[in-house]
Amino acid sequence: MDKVGRSTGPRCEEASEEGADMTQTVLGIDVSKEILDVVLLRPGRPAQAARYPNTPTGFKKLNKWLRKRKAGQVHVCLEATGLYGDEVAWFLHEEGHVVSVVNPARIRAYGESRLQRNKTDRLDAALIADFCLRQEPPAWTPPEPAWRELRAMARRLLALKDMRQQERNRMEARVLSETVLQTLEEHIAFLQEQIDELEKCIKEHIDDHPELRKQRDLLESIPGIGSLTASLLLAEIPDMKRFERAEQVVAFAGLNPRQRRSGSSVRGRSSLSKTGSAILRRILFFPAMVARQCNPLIAPWCDQLAARGKTKMEVIGAAMRKLLVLAYGVLKSGVPFDPNYQQTTA
Repeated sequence: MDKVGRSTGPRCEEASEEGADMTQTVLGIDVSKEILDVVLLRPGRPAQAARYPNTPTGFKKLNKWLRKRKAGQVHVCLEATGLYGDEVAWFLHEEGHVVSVVNPARIRAYGESRLQRNKTDRLDAALIADFCLRQEPPAWTPPEPAWRELRAMARRLLALKDMRQQERNRMEARVLSETVLQTLEEHIAFLQEQIDELEKCIKEHIDDHPELRKQRDLLESIPGIGSLTASLLLAEIPDMKRFERAEQVVAFAGLNPRQRRSGSSVRGRSSLSKTGSAILRRILFFPAMVARQCNPLIAPWCDQLAARGKTKMEVIGAAMRKLLVLAYGVLKSGVPFDPNYQQTTA
């Protein structure tokens, strides 16, 4: 067992002292690809830290570590790091703990508010534990197994497309070796077969689950969103209804604008914050370009932005944001896209 001892440095000690009157037990987890750094805060006791492999075996060792300390039900908090943190979140939830999965931007902002100057995995885990104690983030609800399977297939599809593009780039690099060219062509053909088969599996998977099929059909009603884009959007956002406002899902995707203004001298162009899901932004990029031309709500809006001097990328970013808001609207309401919806309801 790869423990790091009871003391976790100044930050962990600070969390322990300030949390002396706390009434709950919290566990902060800093997740990386291979390692889980954890800090446990309990009422009236010093903070404790440990380190475990980010593997199923490591999860079991972590749970055994908690039981050995008679921690009981723990409020676990970790950042939303995608694939790296999903498995441990599922495991600890199944073990009966309360799990919160928080946007990394919130943790970073909290660290800045606490004037955290140093950054290590152990200190980050202590910061996350302190955030959990002070802010009491809402509990995370694991998505349905059908969605979990969909996301695994969708992310594999994106990975295959990345590999295909890499091989195409090598083809365009004017490789002089006929042997290398042949292997590239064969690999691209193989990848294309895999992509076609996986796209077929994704479609069949959604068809087999009525709720997913209903949500896909709603998304397809939006001009600019095709069947595959709708499937990929569903794979990245398990439950659109958990967002109370459209602004929240926009921020989740990192599509909220970030302005650069300070006093009377700094007047930089606004840009996307990109503090959110890069995969969602990737999924929406080309559909936004299509919606820029054919969507009756997005096209005139983009024309107005272009007329006001916005750059091409600023206009596309606005189209991506608007497209995601429309997706949120149809899924939240359960009503297919209608360009006259607001006038009709009024």
